[in-house]
Amino acid sequence: MGIMTSHVTFDGLSFKIFLDNLAAVTAEKPLAVTPCNDRLLLAARSPPSVTFPHHELDKFHDSNPPVIDATSEALDFKVFRLTSEDIASLKEKAKASAIGSHVSDARITGFNVVTALVWHCKALSWDNKESNLDRVSTLLYAVNIRPRLIPPLPMSYTGNAVLTAYARATCKEIDEAPFSRLVELVTEGAKRMTDEYARSAIDWGDIYQGFPNGEFLVSSWWKLGFDEVEYPWGRPKYSCPVVFQRKDIILFFPDIDDNNGVNVLVSLPSKEMSKFKTLFHKYLA
Repeated sequence: MGIMTSHVTFDGLSFKIFLDNLAAVTAEKPLAVTPCNDRLLLAARSPPSVTFPHHELDKFHDSNPPVIDATSEALDFKVFRLTSEDIASLKEKAKASAIGSHVSDARITGFNVVTALVWHCKALSWDNKESNLDRVSTLLYAVNIRPRLIPPLPMSYTGNAVLTAYARATCKEIDEAPFSRLVELVTEGAKRMTDEYARSAIDWGDIYQGFPNGEFLVSSWWKLGFDEVEYPWGRPKYSCPVVFQRKDIILFFPDIDDNNGVNVLVSLPSKEMSKFKTLFHKYLA
């Protein structure tokens, strides 16, 4: 079963609610979740007030397409599999190098360590005339703002309730810093997303109508539970995104054989993919 939707209509959590309700309707049962469709809950303030610098956002420039822009460039596609043992090893690597740092064990999550690994590989595989260690690499990823707002959004909110978090560092720091430092930088993106920061970002969008601004975006389907929906004919054997022509979006999705593992879908030009693959396996060794 294939479904296409717009992110304006649903984010991942909203789409899971839609699928649960679809399953209920097909089974002739009441809705599993009564959706909250009040989009005014995320409306810009009047007047809008931008109270933070938003490095994760940029205005449209014809010469600088947004990070989510498709490309006609020839790309290689590869799925990098991380088992639960690989992820546990990355967590231990982060903890071992975290002594004296500000990153706590609570912040050393599966998502944060996998994202830190992917950032290391993507930043250092860059194939461009600006390819040097002084270049600043910006990682973007989505943060669910439902529990971060005051008051919190209902968990049944159906809409696009995610905003873009970011982490920035020079390639020199990404190359030389201990793994715990990369994890710490990743966690700071979500930590930054307070109620006021989120409202400021929404107001920024109302004023400038911009787009995410970074080297690449991590989009995670890892824990959304699309494969846990109980249809009348049973659960899906598997659920994953369709491969698409986007070199600046890296997708995480569940592993079919390992409930705690993750697949990382990467699409890059051949030369960059070769570098990414080498860095990825070297870091896991």
